[in-house]
Amino acid sequence: MQLWASVKSWIGGFCNEVLKVGPIPRHIAVIMDGNRRFAKKKSLERSEGHLKGFDKLLETLEWCQELGVTEVTVYAFSIENFSRSQEEVDGLMELARQKFTHFMQERDMIERNGLCIRVIGNVSLLPKDLQDVISQVVHMTKHHNRTFLNVCFAYTSRDEICCAMRELAQGVQMGHIKESDISETLLSQCLYTNKSPDPDLILRTSGEVRLSDFLLWQSTFSVLSFIKVLWPEFTDWDLRAAVVYYQKNYDAIQAARRTKELELAEVQRQSDYACVQKEMAQDTACPQERLQQYELHRQERTRNFVSIIDTKREKFFDDIYQNLPVSLCTQSSKKDLQSL
Repeated sequence: MQLWASVKSWIGGFCNEVLKVGPIPRHIAVIMDGNRRFAKKKSLERSEGHLKGFDKLLETLEWCQELGVTEVTVYAFSIENFSRSQEEVDGLMELARQKFTHFMQERDMIERNGLCIRVIGNVSLLPKDLQDVISQVVHMTKHHNRTFLNVCFAYTSRDEICCAMRELAQGVQMGHIKESDISETLLSQCLYTNKSPDPDLILRTSGEVRLSDFLLWQSTFSVLSFIKVLWPEFTDWDLRAAVVYYQKNYDAIQAARRTKELELAEVQRQSDYACVQKEMAQDTACPQERLQQYELHRQERTRNFVSIIDTKREKFFDDIYQNLPVSLCTQSSKKDLQSL
């Protein structure tokens, strides 16, 4: 058995090197579906199925790292999941407490890999004690920048887009941006995921063929791979097969992405030109100079506006962290935060 395991490991490593000859997705997103069906299939409690699912996530992160994937986003808990039975929701919240606490106990591993853990979603909907634990993990890892794990918790894409739209409306109302500044690009920069590139590859296990309100805006140019295996039974070979599928579609996706980028740039140029023309009703200044000046001012406005949003979101977690009981947060760590 030990020999066979060594052979399998060697073959897997060899296949990884072959895959690396082609394009490797920088960012993989995963809909981890099938935990409950796995539990039913194995005559286990639902909570045990979710626990097996978390163990599979840790394995999958290792496989992604071996392939050279630098960012992984997982759909851990949808806002819609709050409609499940109270017993199951409570079990999932308790599992989350345990596993986020587990991350804090793996500080050496996290620092060694430069892992930044972000929690994406409407975290205010979660129990206060879970928010406390999450804030500690976010604080502990926020300065790392080599690899990234984004955990979508209390998340739906529709809620995310609505939140971004509210930010834009408030930005106009408060004078941070102009109504004419609003664009697809700026809306993207207002999403929870604005620090991440859009996912190159989205995986969904269990055989279901839908995105279930996950990264709807960000998935326009993602390769979608629907895998007929329950999440706890997902293997490294399933991952490699998905990467092969991504590589087969890579050229077409990149061409479509470049075309879209050119279209957005042209739409923005036309918008800027229209705004300058409106301002120049009684002005004789050179249109080209005015256009360049307007573009620079717009870029500065939108950059400052996005910075305000980022600061507000970081402050949400920092405020929770600052108010933690001493028993949950060491004084030295709090001093580190206060010195930032």
